[in-house]
Amino acid sequence: MNIQSAIIEGATILKNKSINSAKLDSEILLASVIDKDRKYLILNNDQNIKEKNLIHFQKLINKRSFREPIAYLTNKKHFWNYKFFVTKDTLIPRPDTELIVEQILKLTKFKTKMKILDIGVGSGCILLTILKERKNFYGVGVDISKKCLNISKINAKNLEVSSRVKFFKSDVDKFDLGKYDLIVSNPPYIKKFNLKYLEKDVVNFEPKLALDGGLDGLLEIRKVITKSSKLIKKNGKFILEIGFDQKNKVINLLKDKGFYINSILKDLANYDRCIVSTKI
Repeated sequence: MNIQSAIIEGATILKNKSINSAKLDSEILLASVIDKDRKYLILNNDQNIKEKNLIHFQKLINKRSFREPIAYLTNKKHFWNYKFFVTKDTLIPRPDTELIVEQILKLTKFKTKMKILDIGVGSGCILLTILKERKNFYGVGVDISKKCLNISKINAKNLEVSSRVKFFKSDVDKFDLGKYDLIVSNPPYIKKFNLKYLEKDVVNFEPKLALDGGLDGLLEIRKVITKSSKLIKKNGKFILEIGFDQKNKVINLLKDKGFYINSILKDLANYDRCIVSTKI
């Protein structure tokens, strides 16, 4: 079978399962299997595919037809200007989270050296992107999941920032190492009872540990704010990703712990998504 026929066959299977991005998904999966980019597929659409590659591709199409995310099937996700290794043990980096990176880069434009803490580091996408963009910054990533930390280490090595980052396995409550110029966190903030309403791609495949924010969605956010208030330097910046309906409650939690609210950032869908604050 040639490239064009395989893409059409894959896209038809996905379309029949009501997957909107059927053709794109089929192209991405085939490109991943033959280790080429999508441009190569277009320019060589009459080239035949090796039997073993075709079988592999068909298996991936089958998994995608059950809504398994593309990032887990290819073990990669583009974030900012970089490619991140991901597995089912980490949350898939989201375009909305790039807002945090953009904000941090604005805030640190004229800083020469900074020490950054990322609470719930996951795949490392936020912290490692900052370290890649700011050559004299140092970072610490904390996560409760050993598997997440191993993935972060792989990404740090791939991005060539390993010498400027350290990782620790710890619950946020128990972490007490150092003082930081900037703290960032994208904690779990979905209400426990709302998890079942998430898209199937998310709820059936992504780690619950990275999504479940407890009964009111604020369980982990409270812990992160309390700990950050102790680990951050005076006048240090704290950037926190939140759920779309949590702004007012989180602002009150921050003020109670001595943070001044600088700004609220909206995501790509125009929801409140991120709070920037300063320790006073």
